[in-house]
Amino acid sequence: MSMSFERYMLDMVQPMRDDLTRIGIQELRTPEEVETSLPDAKGTTLVVVNSVCGCAAGQCRPGVAEALQHDITPDHLFTVFAGQDKEATAKAREYFAPYPPSSPSIALMKDGELVHFIERHQIENRSAAEIAEDLTNAFDRYCR
Repeated sequence: MSMSFERYMLDMVQPMRDDLTRIGIQELRTPEEVETSLPDAKGTTLVVVNSVCGCAAGQCRPGVAEALQHDITPDHLFTVFAGQDKEATAKAREYFAPYPPSSPSIALMKDGELVHFIERHQIENRSAAEIAEDLTNAFDRYCR
């Protein structure tokens, strides 16, 4: 009995998806879901570009989880998964200009406009606590 590569990958990344969905972040898995969720979102929106890399597991996802314990948080919480939901990720990245594609990464938007962005290079060499602090500072500034 053999398992398809696609099934294997879906099973393999599910715990990585669960790290974010279990804390209330909604997955956007298609370009249509991105298009209906991001441009017209009123208030503030956090978008996490998830990935299978070590810095996503060790710093990004734990940093986001810690930041969401803050008293002030965004109105909307979304995630796309780079390398898995490729079309949805590409559509979300259209809203992150002028930043080049980066995964993992974290975007904070206000009324559909990008106001804060954390690129991979700002994740991989920082601790989860430092990422959480960066995010909570942005929440304090933009989510009031």
